[in-house]
Amino acid sequence: MTRWVALLRGVNVNGITIRSAELAELVRGLGHTDVRTVLASGNVLFTADDAADADALRAAVEQALRDRFGYDAWIVLVPHAAVAGIVAGFPFPSAKDRHDYVVFGSEDAALDDLLDGVTADGVEQVARGDGVVYWSCPKGSSTSTPFAKRAGAARFKRTTTTRNTNTLRKLL
Repeated sequence: MTRWVALLRGVNVNGITIRSAELAELVRGLGHTDVRTVLASGNVLFTADDAADADALRAAVEQALRDRFGYDAWIVLVPHAAVAGIVAGFPFPSAKDRHDYVVFGSEDAALDDLLDGVTADGVEQVARGDGVVYWSCPKGSSTSTPFAKRAGAARFKRTTTTRNTNTLRKLL
């Protein structure tokens, strides 16, 4: 049995509302066990049979979300065991006046594209990790910085999702 974290993109924003209980029910309905949702931002932990291929598992969850909730669902699926290492690997010092994020990608090429042309500007800090991009920005600027605008571009909708490191710690 393998423990997974499904990170949904665009949930409980822009008119797409999924209650945690409904999300957990959907994942249980796919035959998974030990299902637990974390916060109301589309984070669900579950255990799947080891025979489940990660790509097939991701596709099944996405399709179930589309069928049940009627939206263009995309997730990033991460082995739960990897989350602690991702959080521990955050390369920038934390500060009270900053927000620390991790951008997860379902395709390495998308993460590489996300970083293409990004330069350090003294305000944001951005670095590539294993299957992720680490990002730190001043509080209050997480939608307005150059990297934030780039990460929010439609072309990354199907392949990336961002989580605050505080949220990730709650997934551990």
